[in-house]
Amino acid sequence: MRTLIKNGTIVTAIDQYSGDVLIEDEKIALIGSSLADIHADTVIDAAGKYVLPGGIDVHTHLDMPFGGTRSADDFESGTIAAAFGGTTSIVDFAIQYRGQTLHHAWETWMKKAEGKTAIDYGFHMIITELTDQVECEMDALVRQGVTSFKLFMAYRGIFMLDDGSIFRALLRTGQNGGTICMHAENGDVIDVLVQRALKAGHTAPKYHALTRPARAEAEATHRAIALAEMAEVPIYIVHLSAAEALEMVTEARDRGLPAYAETCPQYLFLSYDNYEEPGFDGAKYVMSPPLRDQAKQKELWRGLAFNDLQCISTDHCPFCMKEQKELGRGDFSKIPNGAPGIETRMSLVYDGGVRAGRISLNRFVELTSTSPAKIFGLFPRKGTIAPGADADIVVFDPNRTITLSAKTLHMKVDYNPYEGRQVTGAADTVLSRGRAVIAGGAFVGRKGGGSFLKRSTRA
Repeated sequence: MRTLIKNGTIVTAIDQYSGDVLIEDEKIALIGSSLADIHADTVIDAAGKYVLPGGIDVHTHLDMPFGGTRSADDFESGTIAAAFGGTTSIVDFAIQYRGQTLHHAWETWMKKAEGKTAIDYGFHMIITELTDQVECEMDALVRQGVTSFKLFMAYRGIFMLDDGSIFRALLRTGQNGGTICMHAENGDVIDVLVQRALKAGHTAPKYHALTRPARAEAEATHRAIALAEMAEVPIYIVHLSAAEALEMVTEARDRGLPAYAETCPQYLFLSYDNYEEPGFDGAKYVMSPPLRDQAKQKELWRGLAFNDLQCISTDHCPFCMKEQKELGRGDFSKIPNGAPGIETRMSLVYDGGVRAGRISLNRFVELTSTSPAKIFGLFPRKGTIAPGADADIVVFDPNRTITLSAKTLHMKVDYNPYEGRQVTGAADTVLSRGRAVIAGGAFVGRKGGGSFLKRSTRA
């Protein structure tokens, strides 16, 4: 099968030029200034549109148990929604619960995904218990293409590891080439603040944010980087929300340390003010870390522009207001943490970043595709438009305006945190390894069309 994308403006992290792209089967075969005479089975006219590498979202939680319920999107609905938004690869999280082996956890999540995903997928492994056996399993998983491990500095008794275990895991990645992803919040301090708030009768959703101060995120970020520095290995901070935490990353990078971090659209476009919405509506925005002061968002944008933040992911972990978020009515600590975002990331960042003049078009591609591909062992197979790369391509219309709404989006959740917001810039046609998955506003792919991504270790 041959597909020709013609008349578009090709954009990568470093280039922007007019050209045509020829796809043979699953790979990009040729890029040229005029390929119209070449026979193709399918021709896509991208005149007036950008031709971008498919988005890569390296932080999603599909079909994930949490707080007596599970995230509303499974690997079918979540990856279809991702494709509508211009994302063609995800890296989700497999969870090792206490008493389990890492291999059992990986097999469990593989079974959740197999036969369901519409786009390609990989996994990070969440480690909640580190034994000598688990350290050996880390090596085995790296050889199988699961090359990153998430650790928590919060949620004692569920996910949280002590500093000694964290340090041991970091040392192990120094041997096997893996990467540690860190949820950096001071969980013990947060637990004290939560109990004090509940004892005082403070039960509304806003107290989720008020008991998770920015300084608790900054302290844990500093500690995580210090542990990685002592282990002499890289560290990746997930879902960074606070300008105070960004200061810790910036300082480390200024000293030449391999410290990396992502932020998420919710921290760029929503703020603590959303928790003050009437009634129980603040529960829509309960996530960890929480939304911060709107005035601090400019610091995150600065970090994105100057490469102190390397990726924009979503932390997509949706829970419906009815039946799920309602579990925390009367006790904010029981509200399931998370919000939907897998479908809206690309349009939000293009509209609020590129169109608003905060980042360049090339930087947009770098943050949403190229940089995550490089950090997590997918480049150059993913994350760029070049001969030999997978034909994960988004024909992106920079002038198309859409209104974000739970009723018109495809995530399986009963609200949208950006309800009614208009954004300009949206995916028009989406190809996953050369096959159309989105065309003409409809899903034209197939359930189970995605493949497991065996990722490489860092260079």
